Amino acid sequence: MWPRGEFNEGGERSDHHESKDQGMGIVYSDITVSADGFAAGLNQTEERPFGNIDETWLHAWMFETPDENRAEIDGIVSSGATIMGRNMFGPVRGEWDRDWRGWWGPNPPYHNDVFVLTHHRHEPIEMEGGTTFHFVTEGIHAALERARAAAGDRNISIAGGARTVNQFLAAGLLDELRLHVAPCILGAGERLFDGVTPQRLERVAVRAASLVTHITYRPVRP
Repeated sequence: MWPRGEFNEGGERSDHHESKDQGMGIVYSDITVSADGFAAGLNQTEERPFGNIDETWLHAWMFETPDENRAEIDGIVSSGATIMGRNMFGPVRGEWDRDWRGWWGPNPPYHNDVFVLTHHRHEPIEMEGGTTFHFVTEGIHAALERARAAAGDRNISIAGGARTVNQFLAAGLLDELRLHVAPCILGAGERLFDGVTPQRLERVAVRAASLVTHITYRPVRP
């Protein structure tokens, strides 16, 4: 199931898309980056989850102009299952030595099964609204297999952060990359595409809004 219509280069909506396999959703990622490619700054902490930057530089488009970007915002969480890295889930490092349940409060926005990549075992955490966090220690392929089982024929979202998206790109497991480019320069931090092998991307949609430019790419398969 395609989560939303796209826009062609002229800004016109196009609602016809097909996933790579009939009856199987695509694997996509929505990620906001600065003009120089960073998804977060340096020195991320619990108090500053995006590091030593002004968070509004990256995400003002979501919070200050939501109506202008409604299709893109709705598309971020329209999947049947979600995968994220441990750093996106929270600030705890090493063994799970505290009761951390995510940044999003008792009712996270995902409303589906979320598979968190980690090196340390943790029991599932059930939240309000249908979100359950599962913790996967076997790597990205195991997480994707579990996400496919949970999603059925719906799409799977790779929520981030940049390192997790880079792993899926490098492994050839991402079908669609939706970049939201904010008009700022961070200079350092967590950069998208670091460690990703050379590959071609097909640009299939672009739309400029007042505080962001939305660009959709699909990796070109050999």
